[in-house]
Amino acid sequence: MAVAANFAAPMQMIATRFEQVSGHKVSLSFGATGKFFAQIKNAAPFDILLAADQATPSRLSDYAVPGSQFTYAVGSLVLWSAIPDLVDAQGAVLKSGRFTHVAIAAPEQAPYGAAAVQTLQALGLAELLKTKLVQGESIGQTYAFIATGNAELGFVALSQVWENGKIKSGSAWLVPENLHAPLRQDAVLLLHGKDNRAALALLAYLKTHAAQSVMRNYGYHF
Repeated sequence: MAVAANFAAPMQMIATRFEQVSGHKVSLSFGATGKFFAQIKNAAPFDILLAADQATPSRLSDYAVPGSQFTYAVGSLVLWSAIPDLVDAQGAVLKSGRFTHVAIAAPEQAPYGAAAVQTLQALGLAELLKTKLVQGESIGQTYAFIATGNAELGFVALSQVWENGKIKSGSAWLVPENLHAPLRQDAVLLLHGKDNRAALALLAYLKTHAAQSVMRNYGYHF
């Protein structure tokens, strides 16, 4: 199954628990939603797509089982730095110029990258920070840029930096949801998986309290 990069950590845990209770085996591939869109249109043998948005599954209607699309989680965007105290609780650091690079995921490939661009536009900072932006192919690569210090800060998914009810390292600003389009993430059963009992069972499992409990621990809501 194809899984949006922001959902990697919770999906690995969900898959493990699903395998334990169902006896089925799950094969996971993580990446940018836009990249999966192109691969599926070119006959990539995925049974399920867990996208980072609603639009991509809708655009794959010719490749998906009718009526199978649903929202499995709603994500949150966060401005994060591996450097303690660099990012303040209001995100004012973006106006300070105290950094060389801001990392975002490629907005044409990754919905969290598009949300980052929308946030900068809403704050009136898009033009000011244009020369400081560095792009990761996916939100996973964007996180790596920041974690390794190649960018002092950047926009990632809350799930990547959230653990046990708090930011696990560095410093962060939780971006207000009114600064970007909602990050509603949809799942869809692809035609390749229409007769796959494991795929059907996994989609049903994503709607259970057990799966949603894992998602909440990573900062997702519903």
